[in-house]
Amino acid sequence: MKSILILGAGLSASSMIRYLLEHAEQFDWHLRIVDQDIELVKRKINGHSRATALNFNALDANERRPEIGHADLVISMLPARFHVEVAKDCIDLKTDLITPSYISKEMKELNHEAIEKGIIIMNEIGVDPGIDHMSAMKIIDEIRDKGGEVTSFKSFCGGLIAPESDNNPWHYKFTWNPRNVVLAGQGGAAAFIHNGEYKYIPYNRLFDRLDRIDIPGFGKFEGYPNRDSLSYRDTYGLEEIPTLYRGTLRRPNYCKAFHVFAELGMTDDSYKLFQSEKLTPRAFLNAFLPYRKGISVEEKFKIYLREDRMYLYDLFEFLNIFEKDETFGIPDASPAQLLEKLIVRKLSLEENDRDMLVMYHEFEYYYKGENRKIVSSMINLGEDEVYTAMSNTVGLPVAICAKMILNNQIIEKGVTLPVNKSVYEPILEELKAYNITFEEHESILED
Repeated sequence: MKSILILGAGLSASSMIRYLLEHAEQFDWHLRIVDQDIELVKRKINGHSRATALNFNALDANERRPEIGHADLVISMLPARFHVEVAKDCIDLKTDLITPSYISKEMKELNHEAIEKGIIIMNEIGVDPGIDHMSAMKIIDEIRDKGGEVTSFKSFCGGLIAPESDNNPWHYKFTWNPRNVVLAGQGGAAAFIHNGEYKYIPYNRLFDRLDRIDIPGFGKFEGYPNRDSLSYRDTYGLEEIPTLYRGTLRRPNYCKAFHVFAELGMTDDSYKLFQSEKLTPRAFLNAFLPYRKGISVEEKFKIYLREDRMYLYDLFEFLNIFEKDETFGIPDASPAQLLEKLIVRKLSLEENDRDMLVMYHEFEYYYKGENRKIVSSMINLGEDEVYTAMSNTVGLPVAICAKMILNNQIIEKGVTLPVNKSVYEPILEELKAYNITFEEHESILED
């Protein structure tokens, strides 16, 4: 029997755990799952004989290492900042590791040691990153194999709400870590290349410089740029490509409204607010507006919005941002922490809600004297508030990759990601059974 150790059982782990349990008898696996909320783990395994709920501190190496030592494979669903320490343990104990997170500089530095110990550390195997890499590489390889040259690649992904559950003016509900949504784009300018020119968008303009996309059957979307698109030239082997851009999708008006929060300074996580526990939403907003004697907070906010952005006012009113009685009750909170609490209470998934994962690729390439364009898009709807589209698209690639590693179908060693055909082809093929599939349309571009 092979043992799979899973660190973390949060929102994105539900579908992964279900898949592994469904295949545990066939492949003789046993899952050992730890989370800070052991009752959450028990609910997700639902008494399955092939799973054990664990109660230890996964962030403590002394408690973590004995479990890693007895595992054949570790899947870390912990926050990304903890993956490197887990990886070091896995290298030392010669245990394969999967994480859905981006490969950090520190993780890359472990590549040689992982190869020496004969283990694989597979990263970026969720949805974004993950399915985006695999679906992009499939088309890029197809273009190269027939002798074409990729000249432009734009890619967008967004976790949104299914149309039938879209009942708020933000057209958005949280399907993954709200803190990451509030802090999105911070820590440096977004960088990309467009027609051979390097472009940079600082955080204070990030949600105001948008691409607009229309997907037939699902309507209009807006995309803001991800932090660093340039590193993907190496990832995809497109070092000389004139245009490469990666972005995040939202429905129209979301970005313009969130830009107001960023512009005011309410997304800042670098300092604590004085007596933050006593602040009401109204006082919180007022703290970032100028002092104007005799003018209400509502009027000050309208003045700040200006006439050209007044169409956004209803979005803020929907969040009960002018509430003056109930306090946040969070001591020593940063602006970002209070903003997170403010919006989570109104933009969380409700019972019977379904979410939606949208991925959209645009490729332009030169082939036999013609400039051509391929549009590839994927829409996946969640099953319910537990087995969400986000959980399915993050967790299923992880689980399928785990099966391949345990069955010796992936022979690659070291710190890597799923851009090799031998890895992405079987994963993309199996994902079709879960309605995670891409529609592709090709056209010839006019000169």
